[in-house]
Amino acid sequence: MATDTLKKTSGGGGLRRLLLDNGALTALIVLVIAMSALSGDFLTADNLLNVGVQAAVTAILAFGVTFVIVAAGIDLSVGSVAALSATVLAWTAAEGGVPVPVAVLLAVATGIACGLVNGFLVSYGKLPPFIATLAMLSVGRGLSLVISQGSPIPFPDSVSHLGDTLGGWLPVPVLVMVVMGLITAFVLGRTYIGRSMYAIGGNEEAARLSGLRVKRQKLAIYAFSGLFAAAAGIVLASRLSSAQPQAAQGYELDAIAAVVIGGASLAGGTGKASGTLIGALILAVLRNGLNLLSVSAFWQQVVIGVVIALAVLLDTVRRKAGAAPAPAGASGGGKGKQAVTYLIAAVVAVAVAGATSLLHGGSDSGAKQKVGLSLSTLNNPFFVQIRAGAEAEAEKLGVDLTVTDAQNDASQQANQVQNFTSEGLSSVIVNPVDSDAAGPSVRSANKADIPVVAVDRGVNKADTAALVASDNVEGGELGAKALAEKLGGKGTIVVLQGQAGTSASRERGAGFAAGLKKYPGIKVVAKQPADFDRTKGLDVMTNLLQAHPGIKGVFAENDEMALGAIKALGAKAGKSVQVVGFDGTPDGLKAVQDGTLYASVAQQPRQLGRIAVDNAVRAAEGKKTEETVKVPVKVVTERNVAGFDG
Repeated sequence: MATDTLKKTSGGGGLRRLLLDNGALTALIVLVIAMSALSGDFLTADNLLNVGVQAAVTAILAFGVTFVIVAAGIDLSVGSVAALSATVLAWTAAEGGVPVPVAVLLAVATGIACGLVNGFLVSYGKLPPFIATLAMLSVGRGLSLVISQGSPIPFPDSVSHLGDTLGGWLPVPVLVMVVMGLITAFVLGRTYIGRSMYAIGGNEEAARLSGLRVKRQKLAIYAFSGLFAAAAGIVLASRLSSAQPQAAQGYELDAIAAVVIGGASLAGGTGKASGTLIGALILAVLRNGLNLLSVSAFWQQVVIGVVIALAVLLDTVRRKAGAAPAPAGASGGGKGKQAVTYLIAAVVAVAVAGATSLLHGGSDSGAKQKVGLSLSTLNNPFFVQIRAGAEAEAEKLGVDLTVTDAQNDASQQANQVQNFTSEGLSSVIVNPVDSDAAGPSVRSANKADIPVVAVDRGVNKADTAALVASDNVEGGELGAKALAEKLGGKGTIVVLQGQAGTSASRERGAGFAAGLKKYPGIKVVAKQPADFDRTKGLDVMTNLLQAHPGIKGVFAENDEMALGAIKALGAKAGKSVQVVGFDGTPDGLKAVQDGTLYASVAQQPRQLGRIAVDNAVRAAEGKKTEETVKVPVKVVTERNVAGFDG
């Protein structure tokens, strides 16, 4: 009898207790079941490996953040430190001629140094962790841009293999994630510094009074976080075959979310490596599944946020239920804990299944083909117009089109293209965040014999059935000519640049500079980035007017920044100061009609979307496509805006 009881306890009872004690694990299992039921493409070996790869960078960052959160701190700098470490590796190896092993050590040292600075500011400078690491977030990102001059740096081939697979099936990022997880578990559970982290997080003053050198321990804790951030940056850059100065933006929030979802408390004193891994997997499963279910790019963010909040909220309720005292001799506390855990599973299941079933468009059974479109961003009217043109053409041809938003994150776009590949779509259209970074994921589609069409920007080191694009360099030259001729060939001007590191900004800026060489009387007195954003365009232009009140012209590398500049100029716009934009967006064309924007170099984005879908369908059917399809750029002014159709 005793043996039977022991077997029950160590068998099914042990599994039940594991689930009861770990709400995040229960939520992960429910998510996997829900996604498997909703999408037949989810529970396949290739897709599950994709989920692992997509979780790897977040998990590695989160392992480092776990040390900090267990000790009741916070680290907002890990995304920037990851980008900086990768940039240091690429620059020293590619530009500085340093041997790759030494370059890797320098990259790791960079991450540790950033962590030590954070630890020093927190321990000895008495800065709140939030402020100290927020400052490092800005410093790290700025140094990454300074070193790279805003341009991606190709990664050495020997390091890029970190993004490959072992034996043709095991992704190296997954292996690195597992190794870093084991290191985290060992440090937290088996070392003096790990026990110190829990002591400091539980009660820092008591830890100090018991003899712990709290300040030195904090230095080591933040150094660990920097070390793991460097490792994550190297893995991320190896996946993209290049170091992106703007890589890993916002990843610090994902890392913190993964740690908290995994059961750690922001108040400190609790947390473990296994929970952090589960939290990272939950985020990856959500994003992967929502992609496969064709949920709108905008609704994906809502669903992910709601599920994260539910997972943490209900896990908190479960913990309180478990902590509630039960009457003597009763098992009510255990039953209450069990009931709440089952409630977690039920609510998360209903939330995910209901939301995704309601939101995803589903597959049209009568559709001839399924095509995926990954746009670099949908937070810009130009790319919204590309989507509109693509959707109109897809509807006309009877094609099931899935559109995703990479949010200007090359890694997220790589994940989306990999998901399209796993889903076995007829063809894929990609508008690269960066031409080099898109290469590895497009090569994966090539191996799966899925034709890829690039739109607006090309893909390097990969095969595409067609490139549908305008010439950004030519557009920049036309913008220079239009502005210079309007100013009579003389005057001072300023340039509002796009997001540093993007190919569109580099090419438009290069074309504009080349075009101005024909007009020596035009002098550029300032160039400042405004990140393709209207609000930033307004702020930057307002600041530039303080230093250069007598300017006669403005060239903005997109219409959004141009519209911000017009707002800053007020009554001067279109009168004493001429503004030229780029893209030909609806708001930009309206400003041309109103006379406040002199001209916009229009790329006809709707045409780009239409032609891209048409070529994707032709490629999927095995028909011949042109290698490059050029959609002409056109300078639109008051004279021709009425007849222009983008």
